[in-house]
Amino acid sequence: MSVAAVVIDEDSRVLVIQRRDNGAWQIPGGVLELEEKIEDGVRREVAEETGISVEPERLTGIYKNMKLGVVALVFRARLVHGVPQPTEESAAVDWWTKERVAAEMNETFAVRVLDAMNSGLVPTVRHHDGTQLTSRSS
Repeated sequence: MSVAAVVIDEDSRVLVIQRRDNGAWQIPGGVLELEEKIEDGVRREVAEETGISVEPERLTGIYKNMKLGVVALVFRARLVHGVPQPTEESAAVDWWTKERVAAEMNETFAVRVLDAMNSGLVPTVRHHDGTQLTSRSS
């Protein structure tokens, strides 16, 4: 299982990272460790990839990669402390508008941001093939 965070600033921009391994722009996140609580995993992954501290506020989406069988939980999170910066895991960090996310990010990752920015209290449930969405359950 993996977790990710959608961190939004006061100008309604979302924090994104450029991965060192493949150059893709995504929201910070990654695989949970075996004995790790979900919220602790969100905090750890964001810190490892951006150098900042966040607090997960609410679950906004559940996404399953149907080819790999991986389930990702995405949370809205608020910045608690720090200034985002590149780390060993991220080549760059930036704040993107919703429009830039939709235009430049891979569909399966962009939808996670857009769901978090537009969602109500019920998390969205979606399925994808690693590149494109295949269905939406709610």
